[in-house]
Amino acid sequence: MATVPITPSIFPGHPSRHRITVNDFHRMADVGILRRDERVELIDGEIIDMSPIGQLHAALVAVLAKAFHDAVGNSAIVWVQNPIVLDDTSEPQPDIALLEPREDYYSARSPQPSDVMLLVEVADTSLDHDLTAKVPRYASAGVREVWVIDAATRQTHRFRKPAEGTYTDRDIVLPQSLLEYGRLSVALAHLLPSVS
Repeated sequence: MATVPITPSIFPGHPSRHRITVNDFHRMADVGILRRDERVELIDGEIIDMSPIGQLHAALVAVLAKAFHDAVGNSAIVWVQNPIVLDDTSEPQPDIALLEPREDYYSARSPQPSDVMLLVEVADTSLDHDLTAKVPRYASAGVREVWVIDAATRQTHRFRKPAEGTYTDRDIVLPQSLLEYGRLSVALAHLLPSVS
């Protein structure tokens, strides 16, 4: 007697996930289900709690934001820890994004993947999540370039050239090496005193 495999889609007792949209996510904040200052982001329709920001993380974001401001001037908007709408079910809050300039500074609409020139995540406790959950979403959405900086080691996982849901150009930049983007050229090892 042949057996028929039972897949979750036809098994009547199998629970399915209810994914929420970006609009649902915003309505939850509007009615007070989520506080406006709560550290959460929406990834693939699921609300993800974000880790508290540690001192090293905060310092790296601050020093990078200043370096980007100094380097890009008016040629980009430096978007610090603000949301980017990737699609109907994902609205992450990267640490830094360089956005195409707009006179309204995105007050009329949220930034979309096509607006993002470079996106930076600084990871202390979230390195695995950033690399395995967020980077693939950024690739699928077509974000041009992503840096994931390991706060502890200052190594940068660099992803470029999105195609068919993945990045075709990936490398790791050591802290003593130069990270370059436009006029920005910086070695992370020299940005802050070394961590003991």
